Amino acid sequence: MTIIALEEHFSTQALRDANADHPLLRKPQVRDPHDGLAGAGFSGVGEQTLARLLDLGEQRLADMDAAGIDVQVLSQTTPGTEGLNASTAVRLTAEANDVAAEAIAVRPDRFAGFATLPTPDPGAAAKELERAVGSLGFVGAMTNGHVNGRYLDDQFFWPIFEAAEALAVPVYLHPGYPPQAVVDACYSGFSPTVNAALASGAWGWHVDTGLHVLRLILGGVFDRFPRLQLVIGHMGEALPSMIWRANWILSGTSGLQRPVQEYFTENIYVTTSGVFDHAPFAAAVHALGTDRILFSVDYPYSSNDEARAFLDALPVSSPDREKIAHRNAERLLRLGDRTRGRKGVQSLACSTPPSPVSRRP
Repeated sequence: MTIIALEEHFSTQALRDANADHPLLRKPQVRDPHDGLAGAGFSGVGEQTLARLLDLGEQRLADMDAAGIDVQVLSQTTPGTEGLNASTAVRLTAEANDVAAEAIAVRPDRFAGFATLPTPDPGAAAKELERAVGSLGFVGAMTNGHVNGRYLDDQFFWPIFEAAEALAVPVYLHPGYPPQAVVDACYSGFSPTVNAALASGAWGWHVDTGLHVLRLILGGVFDRFPRLQLVIGHMGEALPSMIWRANWILSGTSGLQRPVQEYFTENIYVTTSGVFDHAPFAAAVHALGTDRILFSVDYPYSSNDEARAFLDALPVSSPDREKIAHRNAERLLRLGDRTRGRKGVQSLACSTPPSPVSRRP
């Protein structure tokens, strides 16, 4: 079974340096799947996780092989360019995309790419998306939450969505750190470690992203760009469990062309990134069906092995598992040629004694 993972992060040192004062890079401790709890000296991630973020070669491929993951869609980790000034964002975005493109060119059978965008300058972001897709062969874009406190439902940012729809590529809306006023009001009063975790991966950035999606729907983004496809991670950022109620309350007063829930089922995909639990998966299946669920790990912050074990144990039919593992991604990202080439490599390998990876279903 081919495995495509969609939310798999890398970083460039230049973007990390530009974001040195960002709250996510100043967290005192975080859970590191590779080397335990990381101290403050590693800018918010453990030493081994940071090494994996910066590596687009042997270590990353070895980690993929160990879990039987065939293709990673590479994306710049958060924070990206959302908090930078426009000129710096434009420069560092092009550099990051070129770095990813070089890795993809070396192993096009193993890597694809979501473009990093200079969202503080939407016109430049649209042009960079066109370059990334048209010249570099990327399969979409990833953005990280609000942009200096402005959410993407603001029509200022709509050139990005216009370009994505015209290019027929999705935009992956990854969480970003909530606005500081929200952090101060809702995610403070505990130890610095707990405050930081509560505001980010434990709760805050997930519900902030869910709210962001509702804002995009209510702001008319999908009425203006009806073919636009948006991807969100972490099993839907709590929305699958709440979309029925949001639809029930908002649809009669929204002024939209369709019910709120219809936008969710026709314009949104969700990934399994970093959430390996059956209850949120069941909610996602109930809300969207298996045609709009995509396998992801959230590498290197989550374990490839844990994600793969979760996929293998899902209580679904074999055809549905195939959809989640690769078929939905192949359709959305037009990855058929790439994965067919990879399958050919695997079939040749079967002429020799099978390895533990090739024995996977």
